[in-house]
Amino acid sequence: MGSAVDSTNIIRELTRYRDAGMGGVHIIPIYGAVGWEDKYIPYLSPKWMEMLDVTVTQARNLGLDVDMTTGTGWCFGGPRVTDDEANASLVCKIFNVTTGGKLEEKFNRTNTQALVAFGADGKHVDLTKKISPDGSVNWLPASGPWKVYAVSQKPSGQKVKRPALGGEGHMLNLFYGEAMKDYLKWFDDAFKNYQGPKPRAQYHDSYEYKSDWSPDFFAQFEKRRGYRLQDELPALVGDERSRRREEADSTNAAPVRLVTSSATDDRAARVKCDYRETASDLMAEVTLPMWAAWSKKNGFLTRNEAHGSPGNWLDLYAVADMPETEMFYKDRNKLISKFASSAAHVAGKQRVTCETGTWLNEHFTETLADMKYLQDDLFLSGVNHIFYHGTCYSPDEAGWPGWHFYASYEMNPRNSVWRDVPALNAYASRCQAVLQAGQPDNDILLYWPVHDFWHDASGSTRNLTVHARDWFEDQPIGHTAAKLWARGYSFDYVSDRQLAGAQFTKAGVKVAGGTYRTIVVPPCEHIPVETFRRLLALAKSGATVIFADKLPSDVPGLGKLEQRRTELRKLKSGLGAPMPAVTNADSCANYKLGRGWVSEGDVEVALTRAGVKREAMFDRPGLMCIRRAVEGGNFYFIANRGETTIDDWIPLARPATSVVIDDALAGKSGVGDLKGDATNAQVYLQLQPGQSVILRTFADRDIDGPWWSYWRTAQSDEITTAWRVEFISGGPVLPTEFQINKPDSWTSFPNEEAKNFAGTARYSTTFNAPEKTSPQWLLDLGKVCQSARVKLNGQDLGTLITPPFTVVVKNLKPKGNLLEVEVTNVSANRIRDLDRRGVKWKNYHDINFVNLNYRPFDASNWPLTDSGLLGPVTLTALVPRSPSLEAAR
Repeated sequence: MGSAVDSTNIIRELTRYRDAGMGGVHIIPIYGAVGWEDKYIPYLSPKWMEMLDVTVTQARNLGLDVDMTTGTGWCFGGPRVTDDEANASLVCKIFNVTTGGKLEEKFNRTNTQALVAFGADGKHVDLTKKISPDGSVNWLPASGPWKVYAVSQKPSGQKVKRPALGGEGHMLNLFYGEAMKDYLKWFDDAFKNYQGPKPRAQYHDSYEYKSDWSPDFFAQFEKRRGYRLQDELPALVGDERSRRREEADSTNAAPVRLVTSSATDDRAARVKCDYRETASDLMAEVTLPMWAAWSKKNGFLTRNEAHGSPGNWLDLYAVADMPETEMFYKDRNKLISKFASSAAHVAGKQRVTCETGTWLNEHFTETLADMKYLQDDLFLSGVNHIFYHGTCYSPDEAGWPGWHFYASYEMNPRNSVWRDVPALNAYASRCQAVLQAGQPDNDILLYWPVHDFWHDASGSTRNLTVHARDWFEDQPIGHTAAKLWARGYSFDYVSDRQLAGAQFTKAGVKVAGGTYRTIVVPPCEHIPVETFRRLLALAKSGATVIFADKLPSDVPGLGKLEQRRTELRKLKSGLGAPMPAVTNADSCANYKLGRGWVSEGDVEVALTRAGVKREAMFDRPGLMCIRRAVEGGNFYFIANRGETTIDDWIPLARPATSVVIDDALAGKSGVGDLKGDATNAQVYLQLQPGQSVILRTFADRDIDGPWWSYWRTAQSDEITTAWRVEFISGGPVLPTEFQINKPDSWTSFPNEEAKNFAGTARYSTTFNAPEKTSPQWLLDLGKVCQSARVKLNGQDLGTLITPPFTVVVKNLKPKGNLLEVEVTNVSANRIRDLDRRGVKWKNYHDINFVNLNYRPFDASNWPLTDSGLLGPVTLTALVPRSPSLEAAR
């Protein structure tokens, strides 16, 4: 906040992060705290660079690393961005001129990018060079009427959001290479005399620019699309419903009737498709690669969030070393996050990052279980490098609750849940180590027919966000992806640009990042000739290419339209007649092409014919997995995201002769039970809802080691002895000790201090073992609010952060067993108390501090949040099992 940092607090905070199991930090300067203005450090000033040196140096001394945003707040922009370089809005003024009339308006020769007259007969005249020094236009039309389009641009008005001191100003224009070039000079100047260690990576946040134009857009368009966009202005801006514009009439103007038809709509859709593709290309080929190249030249890696942009996400994500996605509150579609992981997998990038925990829930109510489940969704979508959003630096002098950023999970040392964060981070680290190992192991390249989405006569640029997802969920790409996912087929999305470099080898379709078994094209109308040609070339070389439902019928865009349509028809006719159906039920038309096949029709039928196996575990509601290929086998990450317990044999699509099961949350592993031959192996899993495991399968060798423990439950007994409750850490003060007859929320205690408390209390009781003896027992704590460290007879049994709050215990003493459960709650009740007392802790510039609905945050009317051990606490006898022996019987 305000870059108001100092060496003492930086070192103190970094040490706390390291001790909690974090691997590094990411610097994002934002607006500051009120009353601390004299501590603010202007962005990129000598003092700011000095503190960067301190931060990176001390972080690396602690074994941490540091990334930084190339700017403050979000997105790129700041005080050096001029009006010409700012994210821009197209301005189009339209003037009507009658036969024999004159264009009376005067125009600025410098700012007017195009002045073109269009007649009712379809003819057009470029008047741009006819603008005189005084702004008049020397043009007298012989016939009419005419509509004259004057094109210029203006800053869209979108400024850097939540900037820090020294970072205020226009957002950058990502469609304009000169803007990026000048922007990066700002950082060249700052780092010119910098002698300290540099951060690991530069970061570009999600696309929240407001831009649909640039100073050289006309030239860039013609270069890429092969025709002049100036000549198609009625198609680009002619639909008055799609663009707010000014329309002015000359003195002797008469109304001109606009006539629309399906033909004109199609032309507009084609022009706008080309326009949208050009905007995408300018980001994918010019501005973002310029930033990535600058970063590489200066020793930085890059992280890029492409979502929110109007471009092809796959191409934009792939520009960076680490494509980065995010899930936002309830906007959690794993198939959306797969765009970032797909870009990484196809392009051969090892790490897929994620802005993790943005608005996960309301402030101070988020639990560690909430974060664990979010991480599981991200891991399943291919993410393997978590960044908590966010950890707000706060000096100790600021007191409790310290400084806070409004849109984040309070992942900081002042939040009461911090005490048990090391258990969550250990889990994340174990999962990430596995998911960064080896290579992605997906079978299908799923083509994204983005031109169908771009082929739309309405609007201008079309931003694709993680919030409004109709661009995906309502499109054939979304429908096809959802079906494949639900059936357990593994896939990565692929773009036209990425397919252009694909080759076929004996192993399959090879791209930069690996090899795939087949390519699936969702139902689509428009496909570039180059892409269709590449798909057929891959089939001729030996690949199987599957077109869902039918072959594409047309090409996108306007340039050389008939020529490209003729080429597409010729390529399609070259397929010849389909091969005779094998059975009457065969719902595919299969074309033999060279050494490979082209299939048209039912995707799953075609995949089965191509020998692509699915993970049948997806048939169990909520059971999901992702694979990584490693030497001699695979890693599986499997999560039960459903509501039903899994206690059964689970088939695996990859060969396995032995398997090791790892509980990454508990840190326990063992050799699991398998049945079936290596190519049809099934592993026995016992997973409660919300639980996850990692499998290490071995394709051709047996593994010796301790066996994984499988259990069958027997008799249960409730622990009914009295409990002692001691408050051991937290605040605002430590309540007095209580004695209770059974577990209960400490908010029910007759003490205001307990009701307002956030922190940790130790629940302890002494009990005798149940009369029925058992070598192992399942200790179930029942309801826990919200995490617990468990000790039995002085032995640490671990930290529990998710339901079910259970742990296996052994060697109970007949009498006098001491059970200690240290329970930590969320900070909700303490924050509630601050707001009820009117304490002024929300005191920041800019947006200050808002709730989930972007309204001023106020917890004063919150009900009390249950806190502590609520139970019931039970012991259940466990009987060891051997599923493979049971199956053999």
